[in-house]
Amino acid sequence: MSTPLAEIIIVPKIGQGHLFPCIELCKHLLRLRLNVTLFSPFDDISSSLPSSLLDSPHFCLTPASSSGHQGGQINQLLEDLLADLRPPPACAIVDHIMYRTQDVFSRLGIPSITFITSGACWAAVQHAAWAVSPNDMQPGEARSLPGLPDGMVLTYSDLQQRRHWMPAGARTGGRHIGPPLPGQPAPWVEEVKASSALLINTCDDLEGPFLEYVEKLTSKPVWGVGPLLPSQYWQASAELLKHGREVRPERESNYSDDEVVGWLDKQGQGSVVYVSFGSEVGPAAEEYPELALALEESKRPFIWVIQKKELHSQVPGRGPAPPGGEYFPVGLDDRVGQRGLVIHGWAPQLLILSHPSTGIFVSHCGWNSTVEAIVRGVPFLAWPIRGDQYYNAKLVVDYLKSGVIVSEGYPAESVKKDDIVKGVEKVLTDKDVRRRSLELKEKFEKGFPESSSASIIAFTDFITSIRRGD
Repeated sequence: MSTPLAEIIIVPKIGQGHLFPCIELCKHLLRLRLNVTLFSPFDDISSSLPSSLLDSPHFCLTPASSSGHQGGQINQLLEDLLADLRPPPACAIVDHIMYRTQDVFSRLGIPSITFITSGACWAAVQHAAWAVSPNDMQPGEARSLPGLPDGMVLTYSDLQQRRHWMPAGARTGGRHIGPPLPGQPAPWVEEVKASSALLINTCDDLEGPFLEYVEKLTSKPVWGVGPLLPSQYWQASAELLKHGREVRPERESNYSDDEVVGWLDKQGQGSVVYVSFGSEVGPAAEEYPELALALEESKRPFIWVIQKKELHSQVPGRGPAPPGGEYFPVGLDDRVGQRGLVIHGWAPQLLILSHPSTGIFVSHCGWNSTVEAIVRGVPFLAWPIRGDQYYNAKLVVDYLKSGVIVSEGYPAESVKKDDIVKGVEKVLTDKDVRRRSLELKEKFEKGFPESSSASIIAFTDFITSIRRGD
């Protein structure tokens, strides 16, 4: 048996949007005979890991600690772990949210690689928007973003919820935040300075110009190594629907996979409106009834996935729950009958997106959900809620042109029923949007992108050269 090339330690951010791509990256590295240690000091994530990882002799998961979750303790636990690793790691791959752990690796002389689990558009547009200093923009104004593809502009309406585009408040270390100084880089540029290179969960076919922008900006090697999806996502849709079932851990739901697929089988091709905001975010409390009214009025068949916490609690940062404490308008499922499928809890998203009946994805544009739909050729009604979702939506709408934004006035104005109805109809009837979505799907019909496979190999060559001292 061949000797493994090197030992790599990975520091993930816990949370499924970060952990799932990290799991897939581990799988790719193990296939290249690398030893991988996943550092998870405060959370027992073993139940989220597939047996193919846990059973590998070249994979190690550090045991969870019962300590409180504080940055200083993370670094101390990491130092303790590294003191016991023999031989020492050839490098560390660090989720960009966990950039403060790079101090430990720098002190010990271990090269660190930044891992961006979202797309390159997030990094590129955030810096470009920061660099043009748009604090003096006026209503109706749009400002081009130098170095980015045509059509990638910053509008005045983009700035109405400034926190999504311009970080506010103070950060540790005394660095300037708030209205950007002319020519100042976005904060993430400073945060990756200690890195030897960057890995980004994307590929040339999706974000080639944005990868090039980040590489030029940072003057570091930048590799697109994604989309990092489970192997089942690269199966043909027909094969998956015939033999496959959901690849994530099973969770509570009021419908089985077979019931969901059976319902989809009865719908017309490209007719179903699929609505899901993931497990961590959702629209504002007052927007849920608007969504329900839109689904009822549109007369289109739909699947609406509602998490339990959406039913009985408020979404952080999005206002209080309506009277009665429930988001879901009682009686909707009875009023629409068999035309609608309201799923409470877990939904088999891959199967839904793979089914030929699914015609549109009303999505928050989290990066995992975004690339899942792109791979399956499903166009978007983009409804971002926070963080990188705004950049992902901008990529989908303005660059890939495989969807439309939920409302021209959003996020400054709440989304109304008519916005949703019009948006759904536009996506379902716009031939250019649907054509572009299918063209994107064709790029992935051969499976995991060849450019990303080549990038992962180039990364391992890079680590080997560091190890030799080249």
